[in-house]
Amino acid sequence: MLKINKMILSITFILIGIYFFVTIFLYFYQNKLLYHPNINSRSNYELNHKVNEILINSDDDMIAWYYKKNENYKTLVFFHGNAGNLSNRIYKLNELSKLKLNYLIFAYRGFNGNKGKPYEAGLYKDAENVINWLKSKNIVENNIILYGESLGTAIAIHTAQMKNFAGIILEAPFTSMVTLGQKYYPIFPVKFLLNDKYESLKKIINVKSPVLVMHGKKDKIVPFKMGLEIYEKLNGQKFKYFNEQDDHMMEYNPDLVRAIENFINQLN
Repeated sequence: MLKINKMILSITFILIGIYFFVTIFLYFYQNKLLYHPNINSRSNYELNHKVNEILINSDDDMIAWYYKKNENYKTLVFFHGNAGNLSNRIYKLNELSKLKLNYLIFAYRGFNGNKGKPYEAGLYKDAENVINWLKSKNIVENNIILYGESLGTAIAIHTAQMKNFAGIILEAPFTSMVTLGQKYYPIFPVKFLLNDKYESLKKIINVKSPVLVMHGKKDKIVPFKMGLEIYEKLNGQKFKYFNEQDDHMMEYNPDLVRAIENFINQLN
């Protein structure tokens, strides 16, 4: 009996040791777990239109693609997700270019060859500097549409707070990185470990612009219920495109593109 008790105690100490080791690992490795600039998918597409590649200064220069179709059109600013480079979004940009829109898509610090390391406050600053660059070109807030993709939804929501943007489009939004992290690491104290919390649900009540929420009901990365929570929390004019079959990266089919086009056409 004594031997069994000692064995149980030894196993318990080993498990506690493993738990603390993994906890420490998660804390110090969290940036690499959250941001994946070197993952490339859907990179075999080619632009069907010509863009100007520009540099926008933040703490360092950021690569951006600027497509100016018509100066009377609104300009969409695209905030990409946590993985890959600008070319991974070409299949989306090709569809957006067919609409009555100009667009600017930029890569965050640490992405697409940009210097620096991505982190929450830094990405907010990058977004702010992009908006300021557009304003320096005499493009005012109420002619700007913010488009957030996955992680980019948190940056779009943060940027849109108490502002007068023409509209906001959120593709696969999440409520907070803490809540999402608890889904993947349920036995760890994610709230205390995470540096970058991206508290979108708390901020969405400060968004006054019209918002289109798009989410796939089969999303395995960001649960659909999070997109629904964001939608339900909105105070202002809101629209939705919820697809029964879509996973995390939504299918850019005619129905989705039409939902975006209809949303844009309703903006002042």
